[in-house]
This record gives sequence, structure tokens and C-alpha cells, in this order.
Amino acid sequence: MNHWRQQAMTLNDRLVQMRRHIHRYPELGYKEVKTASYLAEILRSEGIEIRENVGGTGLVATIIGASPGRTIALRADMDALPVYEKTGKSYSSSIPGVSHVCGHDAHSAMLVGAALLLQKNRRQIAGTVKCIFQAAEECPPLGGVRPMIEDGVLDNPSVDAIYALHVTPDLPLGKLGIAPGLAMAASDRVEIKILGSGGHGSAPQQTVDAILVASHVVVALQSIVSRNTTPHVPAVLSIGVARAGYRYNVIADTAFLDCTVRTIDSHTRQLMQDRIEQIVEGVTMAMGARYELRYTAGYPPAANYAAQVEQVVQAAEAVLGESSVKLLERPSLTGEDFAHFLERIPGAFFWLGSRLGDGHKQHPAHHPGFDLDEAVLPLGTAIFCQIIEQELSR
Repeated sequence: MNHWRQQAMTLNDRLVQMRRHIHRYPELGYKEVKTASYLAEILRSEGIEIRENVGGTGLVATIIGASPGRTIALRADMDALPVYEKTGKSYSSSIPGVSHVCGHDAHSAMLVGAALLLQKNRRQIAGTVKCIFQAAEECPPLGGVRPMIEDGVLDNPSVDAIYALHVTPDLPLGKLGIAPGLAMAASDRVEIKILGSGGHGSAPQQTVDAILVASHVVVALQSIVSRNTTPHVPAVLSIGVARAGYRYNVIADTAFLDCTVRTIDSHTRQLMQDRIEQIVEGVTMAMGARYELRYTAGYPPAANYAAQVEQVVQAAEAVLGESSVKLLERPSLTGEDFAHFLERIPGAFFWLGSRLGDGHKQHPAHHPGFDLDEAVLPLGTAIFCQIIEQELSR
């Protein structure tokens, strides 16, 4: 068995404990004060150099090797989602309406584990490792990366390459997925307010029903991907929030739609923005309503670097076995502000299988019932360490 995997297995109980603690006390983006403090206390107790409040609530742990060399960064996200958890687990969220149903609790535990092992083995390290615990990944358009970059997270010493992982139920335990080149999509937000004229439910002829107008807008918007974009280039428009109305017998005067747009190239990204505006304007005008629209460009597409992809593949094969890697043919349409790191320095983002075993119902990320196989924790820790060993021996 790979020596990093052997060492990570000795931390298994501790990794599970950390993950469950973070899971039980989730915090939303820009508010990860207790989470960062909890992680910092663990790291500091092992003599690891800590810098807190980086770019807000971010945390950086630095492991300095016995001899000089390159600097490699590893990143994990800490924030939770505004979702009511419905897993029924003993370690479920204790904060109503806030939960770790995306796996960031696992990412943080894995990176702490890697930091502990690298600190223990620092006499064999030639170079420096920065473990970046990032805030607000789920908070576009700003996110947590840009404030950390502005606060010098990639400086003193300057980072030569960076890596991050994300657990996924789309792959079984022990498998790793990575996309050579483009890995993830741009992620934009569209907020639409429909302005009608309300009135009594018994007299619709005296009103401009904002709910009816919004319904037509929703249907019409779905024609963009099916009829305006090329089927050879993926794009997604999903409406996550539709809100309107006051009472069953009152026709609403306003309605609100909140949407996400995912694209992988600049042409389609602009096309989506233009067509959304045209459709909303046309539908509302035709039905006698008005509208307000705000289109916010969020995270850019994330593209992996070839040399770093190769490092991940080699590390996965060393830790998980030769048949463990799946090269992804298409980018994921998820968005990640890790893309801001990749715009500045070489790096790679990869997916680590965490699917629950037979007999357990698996839900996708962001679902209230999402959970993961905790056996993934030492695997992620070991892969992080193996990447560092490879990078700092180049």
C-alpha cells in the first residue's frame, strides 16, 4: 500500500471526527469564523504556521520543508449552503436552514489531514506547502478566492502551482475523475423582477397578473438553449427561485425569478445574456407588464493545466491503483471560483468518488439528503500528500 495512504489511514478516526464536527456546525460564506478557528486550533497544536483572517475569514497553514524549493498550494473550501438538511444522521446540522450538503466539510478535513502528515514528514520536504482554507466558494460573483488573492495568499513565498479536489457521488469510492483542459463552466446569475398591476382575484381583467407573466417568461427562457445555442456547445439556464403573491384571492403585482446560467465559451455566454434580455423584454411588453433585470457575471470557466493534470493522474494511480482514474471528456457545468487561481498560476481541479455503498440512497450535491462515504477522507488526504511529494521532487 502507498505510504501516504498508510499514514492517512492512521488518521481515519480523527478525520471522521473533524468532518462531523464541521458538518454539525455549518457556517455560510463570509461567516466561517468558528470553522476557521476550529481548524486553526488543530493545526497550531501541531506546530504549523497559521495565518488567519486572510481575505476575510480565510485561513492559510504553511508547512516549511527542511530544505528550500518550490512552493505548492492545496486548497479546500469551508462554507456551507442555505439548505435544510434531511439526512437524519446523528451529526446532522445543528443550525436550521444551513448545512454541508456539498462536501466542503470533507474537503476541509482532508486538507487538515494532509497538513498534519506533511508537517510530520517535513524533514523529507524540499520546499514549502501552503494549505489554503477558503471561505465563500458558494457565494458568487465575488466568492472567497479573489479577496484571498488580494490579501496575498499566493505571495511570500509565491506559489508555483495549486490543486483542489471535490467529492462527488457521480463516481464510486476509490475512483478519481479529472478533465484535461477545460474542467468547469462559467457561472452567472440573473435576477428578474416582473412588475404588473395587482387586484382582486375575482376581477383579473382589471389587473396585469405578474404570476402569469412570469410563467410565460419561464417557459420562453427555456427556448434559448433548445433553439438559440448550438447543440455542440453545452449551456444551461436553471431557474432556482420563483417568488410571488400575498394571498390566494389576490392577483400579484410583482414576481421575482432568480436564475443561474452556465456556459463554457465567451460567445455562448454573451448569447445567453442577450437572449435573456430580449425574451424578458418581449414577453413583458406583450402582456402589458414591465421588468427589471440584473445579469451578474460570476466565476469564469476553469481550465486545468496539462502538467498538473499529469501530476494528479500519477498521484491517483499511486494511492488508489492503476485503474482508478477516469479522464473526463466533457467539462462539468458546475462553477468554481478556484478558476480565479487558475487564471493566475498553473493548477488542477479534480473529482474524488464518494458515492455511498449498496443499500444507501445517494442524493446529488446540494440536495437536502446529500451525504458521502467517509472512507473517502483518508484517500483525499493521501492524494494531496502524494501530489506534494511529486511536485517538490521535480
